[in-house]
Amino acid sequence: MKKFKIRKFNRLKRGNRRAYDMRKGIYILPNLFTTTSLFCGFYSIVQTLKGHYYVAAWAIFVAGIFDMLDGRIARLTRASSDFGTEYDSLCDLASFGMAPVLLAYSWSLQSYPRIGVAAAFLFFACGAMRLARYNVQSVNVERKNFQGLPIPMAAGLLITYVIFYHHYFGRAMPGKSVLFLGLTILAALLMVSNVPYRSFKQFTSRRRASFFYLVGLAVVIFFFIISPHEFVFIACLIYTASGMVEYILQKIFVAKSPSKELPLELGGPPPPYESESLQSIH
Repeated sequence: MKKFKIRKFNRLKRGNRRAYDMRKGIYILPNLFTTTSLFCGFYSIVQTLKGHYYVAAWAIFVAGIFDMLDGRIARLTRASSDFGTEYDSLCDLASFGMAPVLLAYSWSLQSYPRIGVAAAFLFFACGAMRLARYNVQSVNVERKNFQGLPIPMAAGLLITYVIFYHHYFGRAMPGKSVLFLGLTILAALLMVSNVPYRSFKQFTSRRRASFFYLVGLAVVIFFFIISPHEFVFIACLIYTASGMVEYILQKIFVAKSPSKELPLELGGPPPPYESESLQSIH
């Protein structure tokens, strides 16, 4: 009876601590950027329902910019929190899961009666699983690099194709586009794969970098200004292909050097499990 009371007291104490953490408040600045990203995703859905697919695609692109900034601002200002992590995941599922899927289906995938619905659902489901997996292993496996294609970049692969197509063919609907269907399925499968992708978290304002990084940034801005429609689509293709190329090279490296193991964040094997009894012996 006494042990039951102690356990009940501990549960109440933990519940009070969680309630007190919420009463302390939340960090406004990073969550403000997250909310702006959510609004852009919502605005994209509204524009898709109106048939303005070009505007809807650019709205998701802007949402990706704000999503990229909120995490960096949180780390820069040391304003990271569990609430911000969960809120960011929910907003990502809306802005980069539901919004691009609705756009993709309304723009092209609806031309396929069955496989179009299946491909759209596959992308949405894989995006949800991708976010759930990231929340679980963000502090260990994905601390430096991503495992699987990030959902904002998967959404970017679809919406930049819409932007690219609209620039060359105007408002004409693509109809049964095998290429777009393939991109949707490929992006969905890459999100739940073990293919490593660079997160570029090491580039912060607190660390010195080479002068040529600044030159490279200027070159990127130059190409974006002169040809934004082609640049955004090609950039997403290059990033998507970079992870697959790196994954293949890693497999070749392991095959040639079986004694050398890759680190965990780059797709290497997890550490062997040891029970508590074995740990006590060591």
